[in-house]
Amino acid sequence: MKTILHRLLIGLALGLCGLCTWQWHGQVQQHKALTALAQTIADQTAELQHATNSVAVLDQQLAQMDARLTELRSVVQSNRTASAASRAENQRVTGALAQANENIRHQNETLKNVVAQRDAFLQRLNDAIQDRNAVVAKYNALVQQIAEAQPNRPATEPPAPK
Repeated sequence: MKTILHRLLIGLALGLCGLCTWQWHGQVQQHKALTALAQTIADQTAELQHATNSVAVLDQQLAQMDARLTELRSVVQSNRTASAASRAENQRVTGALAQANENIRHQNETLKNVVAQRDAFLQRLNDAIQDRNAVVAKYNALVQQIAEAQPNRPATEPPAPK
């Protein structure tokens, strides 16, 4: 009778050890998944910061180009005033005006390209933000699943038998 009880006690102890090992393994896997999600969030946050900085730089460049465009328009106006002085001066100013208009057209095209690039960049930024929000939603769902899967009980109590 005593040996049966000893064997039963040893069997139960080994079973408890196995259960603890199985739970430990599950927790390690969950920790790895959480660490990977945290790294993904950190990477996306860094990308978002980089994108935000790029937008600020593009806005600054756009303001500089706008100032340059205003300056060129001022030059065109002064050239038109000077062209009324004489016919010979008019021919010279006409060539300069044609060049200035070409520059303005070129700058307008450049400005349109910059605006298109900025719009594409903002679309990518919005997509990245949506992706990040999706990752956060997945992370929150995973945390909720973990919280529901592990009921609150003291660490010293063994799990209740099922």
